[in-house]
Amino acid sequence: MNHSNYNDALADRYAGKEMTELFSDEVKFQTWRKCWIALAEAERELGLEDIISKEAIEEMKKNTDNINFKDAEEKEKQIKHDVMAHVWAYSKQCPKAAKIIHLGATSQFVGCNTDLILQKKAIDIVKKRLVNVIFHLMQFAKKYKALATLGYTHFQPAQPTTIGKRATLYIADLLLDLKSIEFAESLIKAKGAKGTVGTQASFLELFGGNKSKVKQLDLLIAKKLGFDGIYEVTGQTYSRKIDTKISEALAGIACSAYKFASDMRLAAHLKIMEEPYGKSQTGSSAMPYKRNPMHSERMCALSRILMNMPAEFYMTHSNQWFERTLDDSAARRVEIPRSFLLADSILLLYESIASGIIVYPAQVKLHLTKELPFMAIEEILMKCAKQGKSRQEMHEILKKHALEAGNKIKKEGAQNDFFSRIAKDSRIPLSKKELDFSLENPGKFTGTAESQTEEFIRETVAPVLRKHKNMIEKPINEIEV
Repeated sequence: MNHSNYNDALADRYAGKEMTELFSDEVKFQTWRKCWIALAEAERELGLEDIISKEAIEEMKKNTDNINFKDAEEKEKQIKHDVMAHVWAYSKQCPKAAKIIHLGATSQFVGCNTDLILQKKAIDIVKKRLVNVIFHLMQFAKKYKALATLGYTHFQPAQPTTIGKRATLYIADLLLDLKSIEFAESLIKAKGAKGTVGTQASFLELFGGNKSKVKQLDLLIAKKLGFDGIYEVTGQTYSRKIDTKISEALAGIACSAYKFASDMRLAAHLKIMEEPYGKSQTGSSAMPYKRNPMHSERMCALSRILMNMPAEFYMTHSNQWFERTLDDSAARRVEIPRSFLLADSILLLYESIASGIIVYPAQVKLHLTKELPFMAIEEILMKCAKQGKSRQEMHEILKKHALEAGNKIKKEGAQNDFFSRIAKDSRIPLSKKELDFSLENPGKFTGTAESQTEEFIRETVAPVLRKHKNMIEKPINEIEV
């Protein structure tokens, strides 16, 4: 780390090595050179042997990874153009190829194709992270599929659910995100060789007006660069609309992660669950007893930034006048790497938490027991209805007793005496013994939470994990259900 200059926290502190290296200058300029090699090879294969020699191409290949950064940087200071500076630096290393490097191309030949290549690879990293988070949450959901816990709406006690069922909600969000990122991935094609305004005029000139060869050049370059398809039409750049779709998918991941991390922070306050905590970890400089949900808080902070990124991409796309303006350049240099580094940082945190969530069953039971008498109201209503009582009338009576019991709990710190109250009410056709059943079997009120969890894992989650089994960092037999 360079302590004398500003350092980017995403690259230095939060994102993984694989993602940070992908968006390094070294990989970027190596990819530029691969684009120039693909162009030269394709042009030669389609009939320009007299202009482009084998020796020239071999010379270019030999220097693909040998970036002479100092030469390029000094040249860029003079001419204020990064692509042409690197063409000059590459030519300096490849004298036999100096006359044909970048032949017929415009700057966005290397710019756009490289951006697309790097985003395609970055999406692979994001997908791998997503799949592993889903895997860990699935394991967690399986383990706690039957553990009854108090459910909340408006962060007020509602009806019981299970810890595992709640986890399926997070998984369902991430499965949608996986679909979104795969859709965005499907939009990525090669920009190919389209020329200065997308008309391929320079290449048509090179091939003596042969439109068939110009089309073949486009397709051949795409294949050499590892793409399955090519954008049929572009201006000077590929449509920045593509970038907006990728950004939306990444922001969706951030949104899901924020929801999970926010819930973890609430759970930590309730002491029912918490994120993994290192043996030597310090929770507070002043209060050593604290176990702050710092990783969940960090997830929320980073997610908040990423959720706001699509607006930047919308502005960039909408402001591309006619075939292109340059105000996309500086913005995208920041926005594209930053979006992926944020997504990577968030998913690394998510995986770290999901793989080691700590549950405190005694605290789960304590919260549930305090509220359980109120949770039985729906079933009491059904029992009363079966005995011929009016549901509406019983509802009003039970509501009155529930409010009185609740006020006593809040104002006096008393135990919940809801059952005792209604057992004494002659209008309610149930005895205290008939009411106390719920305290012994809280799972009775979780409905189909356990079976929902099992079915969701078996029918929805497991097939997705099997499809992406090569991305999972655990033995495959661990995903069997």
